[in-house]
Amino acid sequence: MSDWKRTSKEVPFEYLRPEMVVEISKHIEQYNLGSILSDVLLCVQTDSEKVKKGLFGGGEIYYTGAVVTSRWLVWVTSGAKTQTAVLSAQLSDITVQDYARSHFAKLIPDSGINVSGKFTDTSENGAAFIGLDESSTANKFKEIVIKAAQEAKK
Repeated sequence: MSDWKRTSKEVPFEYLRPEMVVEISKHIEQYNLGSILSDVLLCVQTDSEKVKKGLFGGGEIYYTGAVVTSRWLVWVTSGAKTQTAVLSAQLSDITVQDYARSHFAKLIPDSGINVSGKFTDTSENGAAFIGLDESSTANKFKEIVIKAAQEAKK
């Protein structure tokens, strides 16, 4: 069982949490990415609550907004105890894998996608996890991102 209770829903980009929209817009401007959100394929928001374990565990809530276009994946995380952070990558520069198909899933049960490759803000390759629930919306998002990343490499 996962340490997280997640709820994912499809939302228009402008309906993400306000701090997420602001930080993504700043990120796009900072890296001169232009109108990368002009052809959004899907945008989801996932609310993740840490499952309480032990006397002092749990209660933390994190929010993730993820947007996939035909060429880009952009995602943002925020929470009461964490600073808002934005990452982006051209789909042609990354590999996207369903976390459930990774070897980590046997060790640490969870649901989402693994993203690895070159991100906008760094010259070296990196890896990230985007948590999602197991709903039809989350599965649709996974399928679209994986397919779009494969198509971008052709």
